[in-house]
Amino acid sequence: MSAALTPKQEAFCLAYVQTGNASEAYRRSYDVAGETKPETIWSEASRLVADPKVSARIMELQERARDIALVSVGSLTDELEKARSHAMADPKGAAAAVSAIMGKAKLHKLLDEEKSTANVAVTVVIGTRDAAIL
Repeated sequence: MSAALTPKQEAFCLAYVQTGNASEAYRRSYDVAGETKPETIWSEASRLVADPKVSARIMELQERARDIALVSVGSLTDELEKARSHAMADPKGAAAAVSAIMGKAKLHKLLDEEKSTANVAVTVVIGTRDAAIL
């Protein structure tokens, strides 16, 4: 927490990054009575967002959130690639390999959820022993 912010300002920053809505962040962070006009909430929330210390903290938290999301996507992609490679090494691992490929496609939003299709190039090498059954 930034030393320059009050606890309520810090709570506002966190709520703003979570919701993306300044008015909602204000409602969550400050004591807002039920009869408070939406215009008053909006005005106070806008005042907070305009405060240089508050806006700097919001930007800092947003950058951290982006970094965490990128690390998560990257690490999950690596894990799925390891699973796919391991599955491809097993003669009976085709289904697991396809599952890992589809997991990567979903993670990177390459999969059209409505159609259940993906724009993913897949190369499968079939050994000569297995080719006879085709």
